[in-house]
Amino acid sequence: MSYAGDLTPQEAWKIITEDPTAVLVDCRTSAEWSYVGVPDLTGTGKETLFIEWVSYPDGARNSDFVGQLRAAGVSDDQRVVFLCRSGQRSIGAAQAATADGVAKAYNVLDGFEGAVDADGHRGAVGWKALGLPWRQS
Repeated sequence: MSYAGDLTPQEAWKIITEDPTAVLVDCRTSAEWSYVGVPDLTGTGKETLFIEWVSYPDGARNSDFVGQLRAAGVSDDQRVVFLCRSGQRSIGAAQAATADGVAKAYNVLDGFEGAVDADGHRGAVGWKALGLPWRQS
């Protein structure tokens, strides 16, 4: 594996709330943040970092992703938890961070709202479905 590993949303929440230096990076698009909602870390005294892995609407990879991550203050020794919609794009984000020296870069399985189910809907799994803190932005 080319990053520290995969976490369930509950495991990610535990790391974020128990490790004072852990960081949550939501790497979805700005459209997803606006229309679907965002993790709410208010109760932890932390703020989610919002850094797009790909841009909307063209889906082009953010060539400055790691630069933006570093500009936000992420260091090599922090635990960094990456969250996307379904746990796929966040793998690439975790891999890119690892390649740049972040030793503890994790992917959140099922992401914020999970993959599409048999009926073509999202939301049966993931951060929101498990009742982890979130808000409409």
